Amino acid sequence: MVAVARPRIEIRAMRREDVAAVSALESASYEFPWSSGIFSDCLKAGHPCWVLCCEGDVAGYGILSVAAGEAHVLNLCIGPDWRGRGLGRHLLGRLLDVARWSGAERVFLEVRPSNPVAQELYASVGFKEIGRRPRYYPAKGGREDAIVMALGREPTQR
Repeated sequence: MVAVARPRIEIRAMRREDVAAVSALESASYEFPWSSGIFSDCLKAGHPCWVLCCEGDVAGYGILSVAAGEAHVLNLCIGPDWRGRGLGRHLLGRLLDVARWSGAERVFLEVRPSNPVAQELYASVGFKEIGRRPRYYPAKGGREDAIVMALGREPTQR
């Protein structure tokens, strides 16, 4: 059996000096990326912003919004060169930990119907589809709906 070296992984709070690397990953990953200004604004607003580093390089990032007992995954991305290694699951786990530590009882997110890999990841940790947001995302030739997913306490029945 051949031993496979695992990369050294670190998850830490995003810093201002990470914005350029995060923006580069975002641009490499999405046709309609967030601007570096949006990432800077998330940091300024105090949103929990995290980077996942492999061998010292920023390989992914996640941004969460937490308020009123709920959390919202605003952005989660692993760069193209680092995908398929379980890093997205690892980073999502950290975001869910932060949500729980912050008192969130439910966590929400939106995902594109055209992103089955992300949908599968979210479903595998317990997220369930709760609705759709029509024409939420920009897309070539128009707009794409968003699948809204939630994790956590089920709403009470009346």
